[in-house]
Amino acid sequence: MAHNEWAEKDYYRDLGVSSSAGADEIKKAYRKLARDNHPDKNPGDSAAEERFKKAAEAYSVLGDDKKRKEYDELKALLASGGFGGLGGFGGNGGPGFSGGFRTSQNFDASDLFGEGRFAGDGGLGDIFGGLFNRGGAGRHAATPTRGADVETHITLEFREAAKGTTLPIQLSGDAPCTDCHGSGSRSGNPSTCGDCNGTGFKSENKGAFGFSAPCTTCGGTGQVITDPCATCSGTGTVRRTRSITVRIPAGVEDGQKVRLAGQGEAGPNGKPAGDLFVTVSVKKDAVFTRKGDDLEVTVPVSFTELALGDTITVPTLEAPVRVKVPAGTPSGRILRVRGRGITRSSGVKGDLLVKVEVHVPKDISAAEASALRTYAQAAKDAGYNPRAGWAGLS
Repeated sequence: MAHNEWAEKDYYRDLGVSSSAGADEIKKAYRKLARDNHPDKNPGDSAAEERFKKAAEAYSVLGDDKKRKEYDELKALLASGGFGGLGGFGGNGGPGFSGGFRTSQNFDASDLFGEGRFAGDGGLGDIFGGLFNRGGAGRHAATPTRGADVETHITLEFREAAKGTTLPIQLSGDAPCTDCHGSGSRSGNPSTCGDCNGTGFKSENKGAFGFSAPCTTCGGTGQVITDPCATCSGTGTVRRTRSITVRIPAGVEDGQKVRLAGQGEAGPNGKPAGDLFVTVSVKKDAVFTRKGDDLEVTVPVSFTELALGDTITVPTLEAPVRVKVPAGTPSGRILRVRGRGITRSSGVKGDLLVKVEVHVPKDISAAEASALRTYAQAAKDAGYNPRAGWAGLS
């Protein structure tokens, strides 16, 4: 691609986002454009196909942090007129040069910026070599495309999330064509692209520089479909609903995403599938709350159990356990039971935090009331005052 053509590229405009857009916004914009303009959804619509190709090309750069940085730097360089707009070096020679220098013949920009002539500067060589996949290491085939990532949402019971579970979910999207086994070719044998000889790139020389760009004939894959499959029209994928089994690991938290590699939409023409991201919502539990890997439970107890000490039964995610309450335990104290909290898939175990809280009965019998009055009088005679020293009281 010639430098003047490259300068006209506006990937942010092609995705409909600003240059300050975050990674999530860029991904969301690309997915919407790809979904709305996919050739399968718009058969025979050349305009939609062109928008689809532009979105894919834009996302291949803006969706990669390193390439996006290089693209932004290159656009800024071109906008500022650096190197005379890349048409040649004038009397000042441009940054990094001293004295006059002007090119006298066409040459590949990656030969200038990717062969160590600017070694260590971390700038021009990286910008030009990275964007065009060219550099001192030689030419490389275009990076294979992959299927789109898919996001879905599930809601789990508290105990399902804590202990882990397996459940089926249904997804609708691109899946490998069963007639051509995802190749897109009726015979199953794509042909080598004649325009780029299978490299995935085409070189173009205009003006003072020559640039390499992904081959438009094969989309940078190095292969073309000469006998397209009638079922998938050569794409290698068809839209269908499928059911997959998702294993949710133990200890997943509310709002957490679980990634299932290769379970997203199928890639075109046998390319790798994208990933599936499952966002988990966890319902509240009537007994337990969660604090990291620890479980918290509030257990009602009587005054005498705290005052005299006792052993009480408390629930866990498995079988109930017995917990000793020391004599004189204040209401609200938390007793720790080791290893009875959330168990991660890694084997790490949290604790059970038992908060004891006095339960005051609303109705008591005459005998109970008499016994309590006897106790209260005995405690008073012994000098017990629960408010002694509190708030300046005596």
